Amino acid sequence: MSNNAGFLKSSIGKKFIMGVTGLFLITFLIVHCFVNSLIFFNDGGETFNKGAEFMGTNWIIRAMEIVLFAGIILHIVQALVLTLDNRKARPIPYEKFNGAANSSWYSRSMGLLGTLILMFLIIHLKHFWVLSRFTDHIAHNDYEKMPGQETMYHEMLEVFENPLVVLVYVLAMVSLAYHLMHGFQSAFQTLGLNHRKYTPHIKKFGIIFSIVICIIFASMPIAMHFGLVK
Repeated sequence: MSNNAGFLKSSIGKKFIMGVTGLFLITFLIVHCFVNSLIFFNDGGETFNKGAEFMGTNWIIRAMEIVLFAGIILHIVQALVLTLDNRKARPIPYEKFNGAANSSWYSRSMGLLGTLILMFLIIHLKHFWVLSRFTDHIAHNDYEKMPGQETMYHEMLEVFENPLVVLVYVLAMVSLAYHLMHGFQSAFQTLGLNHRKYTPHIKKFGIIFSIVICIIFASMPIAMHFGLVK
């Protein structure tokens, strides 16, 4: 037990936790992207509302929400701890350091990108998750709507009427894409899944994945704002 505790407190252990929580959050992104993309059925939100109802009422999904938030918090905490550890290890910076020669700018800006994503996440939760989980504002479908209620689909339409909100969401997805470009491959490397033959392919797949999933996410508010889905 003490050996495990010592490992988790070590630099390698902290990076291991970052890798595990990072892959878990990537899995969540895939599920979340799939459910949200149901708006593109263009059926007045009927299919999307069914998906949202399943996500909101299934006890397994609700339990996983707790795990998800724990994973997000742990990921953030470990990122802060690793950043502080790195600064303590070298209190005096290099006299001259050309970071661009050895790494991409987004791999050196993970802290900034992560902070922007966290700020967006708070806004996103306020727009949808809080309303659907802690208020009576959201109905599961059009047939169960009570006076003053909206379905999740119609709530999205109202939120994305505001062009500033759409801009915030799109910029957040740009930040997420760059964050994932480094984080995807880094997570595999941290977990020891590093091979001279396969790592370049993992890196390429990570870049493609990061771009595609963020384009899908960004296209949703854009499509709703401009009336491309109804």
